[in-house]
Amino acid sequence: MGLLALLGVISPFPFYYFLWNNPQSWVDLCGRGRDPCRVMALVSHFFKLLQFISLFSVATLFWPPTIFFWPLFLFGQFLNFRVYQLLGEPGTYYGVRFGKNIPWVTEFPFGTIKDPQYVGSIMSLLACLPFVPLVYIMLWVLGYVFMIKVESHEDPSTRAKPLLS
Repeated sequence: MGLLALLGVISPFPFYYFLWNNPQSWVDLCGRGRDPCRVMALVSHFFKLLQFISLFSVATLFWPPTIFFWPLFLFGQFLNFRVYQLLGEPGTYYGVRFGKNIPWVTEFPFGTIKDPQYVGSIMSLLACLPFVPLVYIMLWVLGYVFMIKVESHEDPSTRAKPLLS
């Protein structure tokens, strides 16, 4: 199960990389009448489920968790929830790359924490270290670090042109 779990953990990152670098291809593939952000969200949820199943397959669960589990996990999830609350689905799922006008947000955690959604996700993963072998957590974290780097360089001229309804 180890190799399959490793593949499951890294499975979404080629998808995210492709979408970031080829937004027009994604918008075209989604076609008229389909919101590319919504479709990306649905595919991303499938990948997230695959990642969770992969981690669960190699986890050793016990109760109670270590003392650092709850603060790391809960604050990490708070950051994820807050980012989604502020940006909505289009802002969270590459709306700007798909040609949508996404307003700039400065409320917490933006302006305080750089890449708050990734930071929150990494915190939640680190909270799981007592349960999951280090290699799986670190591979997932490296995927996030890779995407932070990819997403830190955006050329506005490569943004997709939205399809007219």
